[in-house]
Amino acid sequence: MNNNSKIIKVENLTHIYSPGTPFQVVSLDEISLEIEKGEFFAVIGSTGSGKSTLVQHFNGILTPTKGKAWVCGTDTSDKKQRRNLWRKVGLVFQQPEQQLFEETVFDDVAFGPKNMGFDKDEVKRRVEKALGQMGLDPALVSSVTPFSLSGGTRRKVAIAGVLAMTPDVLILDEPAAGLDPQGRRQLMDLVEDFRRTEGVTVILVTHSMEEAALKADRMAVLDKGRLVMEGSPREVFNRAGELRALGLDVPAPAQLMHKLRASGKQVCTDILTNEEAVEEIAKLLSK
Repeated sequence: MNNNSKIIKVENLTHIYSPGTPFQVVSLDEISLEIEKGEFFAVIGSTGSGKSTLVQHFNGILTPTKGKAWVCGTDTSDKKQRRNLWRKVGLVFQQPEQQLFEETVFDDVAFGPKNMGFDKDEVKRRVEKALGQMGLDPALVSSVTPFSLSGGTRRKVAIAGVLAMTPDVLILDEPAAGLDPQGRRQLMDLVEDFRRTEGVTVILVTHSMEEAALKADRMAVLDKGRLVMEGSPREVFNRAGELRALGLDVPAPAQLMHKLRASGKQVCTDILTNEEAVEEIAKLLSK
């Protein structure tokens, strides 16, 4: 991979589960895409579209059946190089709080840095910094058992365990699933703050069109294992009809603009936020 700004690059990536058996399933079909260093990249698609399979190629859990994947300069098909990808790529699965297992919050967040071979002082520094990045006070939570905390706080602890390893790429697979709207917003704001301050690349798998619209620089849309759209949120969500045909929707402000346009009102449809929608309606009323 020659271009230093591309932290992830996949070419004709195909992944087949149980190849050559009656249970063979083509989960990814000839996907090619590139993700820039420091970018916030969203992956959307209906259930079974291949989103989770795709991002598991980015930290070497899965390797291509056909095609190539390069991550942080590593060819993931090279077994020796792939072994160290876990240090560079942090993957937060759905409901990561179910993976907590240590007796205290400190020990859980410290698990990764300890395995990376850091001394006690550096481990402590990383744990406290990561908890702070997730909006938690290390003095209050470090010594408590994670199982006594609320579901939302446990999730923050689990994500802090990934942040403590200071990955170059942070992959979040439906990180806000099951949280209330305020909890979702708060968690996504913390992730965005982390990306900005640390300069990491964030890849978000989400069912929430609003999250993708508000946070992503660019996004990809998968359908039945194929890459069917790629571009900025504005470009993608302006194709409302095509998205609906795939069983997806557009953010609420864009939905409203498309309905107004369909009723004959001359409004701009590439609207993503409530503020932009209010502005557009004010223009309409002033006419």
